[in-house]
Amino acid sequence: MADSRNDKIDDQFIEKIVFINRVAKVVKGGRRFSFSAIVVVGDGNGRVGYGLGKANQVPEAIRKGVERARKDMSQVSITDISIPHEINGKYGAGSVMLKPASEGTGVIAGGAVRAVLEAAGVQNILTKCLGSHNPHNLVKATLNGLRRLRTVEEIAAIRGKSVEEILA
Repeated sequence: MADSRNDKIDDQFIEKIVFINRVAKVVKGGRRFSFSAIVVVGDGNGRVGYGLGKANQVPEAIRKGVERARKDMSQVSITDISIPHEINGKYGAGSVMLKPASEGTGVIAGGAVRAVLEAAGVQNILTKCLGSHNPHNLVKATLNGLRRLRTVEEIAAIRGKSVEEILA
């Protein structure tokens, strides 16, 4: 289903498997195992979403996660180089600081946060995970931060002013 880097491009979408968890349900005859998979899908151009898939087999859990992620996709504001401004994303006890970086810095981020940012198409960014390091919470916190980003043009349009008035 996925290659060695845990991403697959088809229909111009980048699919990243963030975390696969084996869960057990105790029944009379012993334990029944199933799998849950967190998957992030993006087009590498500002659209990103995540999905959680659960099934008895790993490939089926990944497929379900991808399906849910494609339905969850939304547009996020990114510039040519990085993100428009610094922001903190929060979800539950997990918090992620996202800070714009200059050209050539690259994506400075851990596993779950890196997957979301690469799928969204951000090339230069600095991040820091604060609080919980749970992959579920980190993915949701990163998406929360990205979805709240606004460019100067968007803010000017909301306020009914020109970009020059906002920057002055």
